[in-house]
Amino acid sequence: MNQMNTLRLGALLLLGATTQSNNALAQQDTVAIQVDLSTTKGPMRPIWAMFGYDEPNYTYMKDGKKLLTEISKLSKVPVYVRAHSLLVTGDGKAALKWGSTNAYTEDAKGNPVYDWTIIDKIFDTYIERGMKPIAQIGFMPKALSTKPEPYQHNWKPGDKYFSIEGGWAYPPNDYKKFAALVYEWVKHSVARYGKKEVESWYWELWNEPDIDYWKGTVEEYIKMYDYAADAVKRALPTAKIGGPEVTGPQSPRAAKFLRKFLDHIVNGTNAVTGKKGAPLDLITFHAKGYPRLVDSVIRMNMGTQLRDIDSGFAIVASYPTLKHLPIIIGESDPEGCAACSEDVYPSNAYRNGTMYSSYTAASFARKYDLVAAHGVNLAGAVTWAFEFEDQPWFRGFRDLASNGVDKPVLNVFRMFGLMEGDLAKVSGQLEYDYRRVRDSSVRRKADINALAAIAKNSATVMVWNYHDDNKMVPASPVNVAIRGLPAGAVLLHHYRVDADHSNAYEAWKKIGSPQQPTPEQVTMLERAGQLQMLGSPEWVHVAKGTTTVRMMLPRQGVSLLQFTW
Repeated sequence: MNQMNTLRLGALLLLGATTQSNNALAQQDTVAIQVDLSTTKGPMRPIWAMFGYDEPNYTYMKDGKKLLTEISKLSKVPVYVRAHSLLVTGDGKAALKWGSTNAYTEDAKGNPVYDWTIIDKIFDTYIERGMKPIAQIGFMPKALSTKPEPYQHNWKPGDKYFSIEGGWAYPPNDYKKFAALVYEWVKHSVARYGKKEVESWYWELWNEPDIDYWKGTVEEYIKMYDYAADAVKRALPTAKIGGPEVTGPQSPRAAKFLRKFLDHIVNGTNAVTGKKGAPLDLITFHAKGYPRLVDSVIRMNMGTQLRDIDSGFAIVASYPTLKHLPIIIGESDPEGCAACSEDVYPSNAYRNGTMYSSYTAASFARKYDLVAAHGVNLAGAVTWAFEFEDQPWFRGFRDLASNGVDKPVLNVFRMFGLMEGDLAKVSGQLEYDYRRVRDSSVRRKADINALAAIAKNSATVMVWNYHDDNKMVPASPVNVAIRGLPAGAVLLHHYRVDADHSNAYEAWKKIGSPQQPTPEQVTMLERAGQLQMLGSPEWVHVAKGTTTVRMMLPRQGVSLLQFTW
């Protein structure tokens, strides 16, 4: 054998040994997930079908209406929308963390002047799309503020986050006038949209009154709530009203505020009626994560967000007469400031790509677990992300679309929209359950797990490969064994969000990251922003009620397996 042949043989032997080694490693590292569709855990409520934003005037702008149309089509159930500043005095022009409707002013003699033009424009946009408002009673009109000047803040990215103070955040100078405003708003809504429609809405008072969004005391907030709730119920006795929308309840300050509010609901003296307690139809609080840069790598902190939820649920569950009430997590996000862009806050660079989408899949799945652990009634969790009109492409806001082009995270919500029925049992030798993520976040191995649902003629399994550290590593082999499918052939659609699927951001980068894309490029990006399949639909043979789907799932990737028969 000559030297050349010897080298070739050695190379082949080495290649064979390497292949065997890689195969063995793949076999060893394969994550096995078992789904038992015959074991269910109650209905899979569409808790994800709620969205919100600071700037209400974006609602009826070009890209705002386009995105709301897409959001409205995500689900069979109506999607709820929550927006700030619905009673703020101003000209209706949007700015970052600002909006106005001019619903309330006063004439020269101090008499109320109501103008519902802009509020109607906002709510009409929702109703036309089959959506429903979480109607936020706030913030304070200038004519009713105890400290009207300066009234408007002028916040921009880079400013201190809480430098949003102004006359809009102060208590009313006349609680009866404030109550009359609320009464007239509800009454007008019933006249415009009908009693049955308004009965399906949620009304709430204010936002984050435990921090700088409220310049009054806890007691003044509670007094204002009594007046607002009384006004809502006088206008429409069957309307649903709640609060207090505090920040994360793992904070002692927020927890104390929430407990004082709930104590008043149960045993307090009502400021309007003089009787015990106040009407309450839903309980609201917020939950946020805490991303940071660690050695120039983005590190999320899902555990922080889950601990907020855990603390809030525990507080609600401690009130026997209130435990059954619907809970809405009024803002439920990886961190706090949607308008804090990536170019100013580098730790927010997760937002454009697949880290945001995989975080969303994994965190919503754990909300179902926390509900079961506490036995509470979670109606929904609001994703505080919408769009920012006329901003640079993919600037890195916490939004669902950039200049009318959908981000990967929106496709995870499209996946959720395909899931229905009852939650099904998921098991396996998995690294994380909700307790471990809550207590220590996702620090060592990746969180590769699944959420499954079974309906009459379909089953769905969402699988994610999430890690708090945004390091790109090789894809992981995952085997998903599904038991409980009908015998015979079922149709499988395999949807995917990763760098190559359902990802307009990566497509935008591939064409040079243009800030002025051509119409043809925009059309291509719009297509890339839609939910895409990994391959074609295929008929899968089910033997003895079981089939196994094998996949390579990239880090921060999400798959949805949809079986229909």
